[in-house]
Amino acid sequence: MAGPKHQGDRLTTANLSRRDALAAALAAGAFSLLPRIAAAAGDGIATGPAEPFSFDALKERARDLASQPYQAPAVPDADLLERIDYDLHNQITYRAEETLWSGDVGAAKVRFFHPGRYFKEPVRMYALKDGTAREIPFSTKLFDMPADHPARMLGAGTGFAGFRVMDPEEKNDWMAFLGAAYWRTAGYTGQFGLSVRGLAVDTAINGPEEFPRFTSFWLEQAPDGGLVTYALMESPRTTGAYRIASRHEANGIFQDVDAKLYLRGDMERLGIAPLTSMFWFGKSNRFVSPDWRPEVHDSDGLELWLGSGERIWRPLNNPPRVMTNAFAAEGIKGFGLAQRERDFKQYEDDGVFYDKRATVWVEPKGDWGKGEVMLVELSTNDEIHDNIVAFWRPGAPAVAGASFDISYGLNWVEAGPPAEVAQFVATRIGAGGVPGQPRPANTIKLVCDLDGRGFEGLDRTSGVEAKVDVSRGTLGLTVAYPIAGTSLWRVMFDVDMGPDNGKDEPIDMRMFVHREGKALSETWIYQVFPSQMRALLAEHA
Repeated sequence: MAGPKHQGDRLTTANLSRRDALAAALAAGAFSLLPRIAAAAGDGIATGPAEPFSFDALKERARDLASQPYQAPAVPDADLLERIDYDLHNQITYRAEETLWSGDVGAAKVRFFHPGRYFKEPVRMYALKDGTAREIPFSTKLFDMPADHPARMLGAGTGFAGFRVMDPEEKNDWMAFLGAAYWRTAGYTGQFGLSVRGLAVDTAINGPEEFPRFTSFWLEQAPDGGLVTYALMESPRTTGAYRIASRHEANGIFQDVDAKLYLRGDMERLGIAPLTSMFWFGKSNRFVSPDWRPEVHDSDGLELWLGSGERIWRPLNNPPRVMTNAFAAEGIKGFGLAQRERDFKQYEDDGVFYDKRATVWVEPKGDWGKGEVMLVELSTNDEIHDNIVAFWRPGAPAVAGASFDISYGLNWVEAGPPAEVAQFVATRIGAGGVPGQPRPANTIKLVCDLDGRGFEGLDRTSGVEAKVDVSRGTLGLTVAYPIAGTSLWRVMFDVDMGPDNGKDEPIDMRMFVHREGKALSETWIYQVFPSQMRALLAEHA
């Protein structure tokens, strides 16, 4: 599932992540890279002979592969690649003059990642134009490295590790595919943050997770510097054909994903449009970290737009153990991992700028029917680990022989679609009770702030109330009121957890703000763990 990650604002060869390393080490593919005689292309980079290509043909190839037994990828020079560790990999840089389409004005500029210890399985690359594909063979001549570097001994059949897309000035990358079926973009600010995957297979179950790989890419220029990426996905239990159309606009990066999936084997948990992020601590759980910064996270909540029209906000958690929650989502309109805290002072980090991390919003095309959005949260004690996964699980059985047609948009933006009701912007937790009076035992206070949209002209006397439900414990001291001097509103309520029973079952909470039965806010859903809450209270007893 999630794993280690890099910290840095660009996904360059000097910033290879341990998250990507884990994914690549666990991932699998299904082809042997066959070197070909290269010919010179118009912009200088070498390519192979012309071959016809279409998305329909790629789908047929994926379907045919799914009917055959899985074959693990052949890895030429595996022992040599094992020697290229993190430090040696950092000594390798792609030669700027070998950038694909560098000479084409207005075109996307593509550079390729060199393989190494954590990216051994070969990935084939093709340049595509007018239905004709030409392979770009791997060569060490495309890279600069020290004279005594072991990579110089690699053969032509080694294969690339992935690719990245540069801005028009070729100074920074705005999109990168590296490791298994992962990719990420620079979002709306030029800042890399969370990542997405082509598919998740059996994430957070009792058995091992499977990491499908993109084993071949076909790259095609799109208008205004955009890129259309076709990809073949393979793994022991699935194959897939993907078309990912990416465009870089002033307010973010927008992608249209079309995929055809074929299942070789049964799956307990098939994850469509999986998002992978990091949440270490924020206002709600500042107590779990000794770090000096106020908050550290790539995303602070899961946002859902249900088919009924209800908007849901689920603040992320750093639980004491792996937790999986499912949200019924028939006909879902969209979901995403969002970063709502946008003030630098909330993070005070001028190195990785968490305030600039993009929200990634998944927008289904057509009716996805019955299914559920699943949220997986892992415990972490550092920011280097991606510990959050969210995806849509279709209601149809994921069994051998099944196939799925999936189309959706991926919006890497500042915020998800605007809501007609107020949205929650902060969640805090502290000791329950009233200041100046003895604090009740086993009681916590939840404080939730809203942006105040739709609350104009309302005050404490306007009949605004919070409807709160808890799965267990005793609710008390519930109030909703405007925050003085701001346009924000606040909801506060206490929960008496009761005596410690040693089981540490989570307490589920659900809340929204209404007036005379009409909802004024999205629905806030959260989960607390008594062990963490009792530790928090004990620190200040």
